[in-house]
Amino acid sequence: QLQLVESGGGLVQPGGSLRLSCAASGFTLDSYVISWFRQAPGKEREGVSCISRWGGSTVYATSVKGRFTISRTQNTVYLQMHSLKPEDTAAYSCAADRYAICSGSNIPVSGMDYWGKGTLVTVSA
Repeated sequence: QLQLVESGGGLVQPGGSLRLSCAASGFTLDSYVISWFRQAPGKEREGVSCISRWGGSTVYATSVKGRFTISRTQNTVYLQMHSLKPEDTAAYSCAADRYAICSGSNIPVSGMDYWGKGTLVTVSA
């Protein structure tokens, strides 16, 4: 069974850091475009970042640029988050697709092949 599993969420104080992981089960990730999304209560899903196949390019939402870094190994994609703010509080999910476009300012947000169930990040004092 092909699955994506996120981990690394939790409660952190403003200004703190967390590293989220997106791991694949049943397939390897290196030939997939991976996107990280987040959704806060009462808000629409927001594309946070993406990384192209084999890590050739990365894209970040304006709201996280300079604070978040996406990276990948063969089977795991990481989202390193620094200088966290209360407005970063959300459920974070990853998704994978072989042919999505991750370049320029485009973070693919729909039509992805595989989705994880998410991990909750809470930024609060």
